[in-house]
Amino acid sequence: MAISLQKGQKISLEKEAGGSLTKIIMGLGWDAKKKKTFFGLGSKDQEIDLDASCALFDEQNQPVDIVFFGQLASRDGSIRHTGDNRTGAGDGDDEQIVVDLSKVAPTVKSLVFVVNSFTGQSFAEIENAFCRVINGGNNQELAKYDLSCTGSHTAMVMAKVYRHNGEWKMHAIGDNTSGRTFQDLLPAMKASL
Repeated sequence: MAISLQKGQKISLEKEAGGSLTKIIMGLGWDAKKKKTFFGLGSKDQEIDLDASCALFDEQNQPVDIVFFGQLASRDGSIRHTGDNRTGAGDGDDEQIVVDLSKVAPTVKSLVFVVNSFTGQSFAEIENAFCRVINGGNNQELAKYDLSCTGSHTAMVMAKVYRHNGEWKMHAIGDNTSGRTFQDLLPAMKASL
């Protein structure tokens, strides 16, 4: 059964998986809030382009690689982005980042996952937003984090997956920030390390 993560909570991914864990999938899903039309009669859809990204950091907390819609795979091949969803349309995960933990370079200590509104809308205009971690070996959902917190922020540092005493752990960060691209979020990512 998946854990519903709270801001600041830390979990052992291997314990949640019930043993050895070599592959995880970070899924992101969202819907745009319906906009009321003139005089509140009916509603219309708006398109919101949220982007999921993953930055890889070394022991000195320096970025060594990034996976996002413009670079769909890490240089070492351990992390792969499934592609950019520009509307949030559809059910389930709108974007996924697949991580083969066994292939992450030993010099990488932390993977930081972020979400940003590329189109600039605030999270107040987004609903049903979530990120989740799935065991890539059996597609079992290990943990889920609700991102549907209203506010004027346009981005969020979601989570950090990091090595600790030979195992992978996850820290649900949930820090609100602003930015349209992962480059805008690098200071917030580094502060979460």
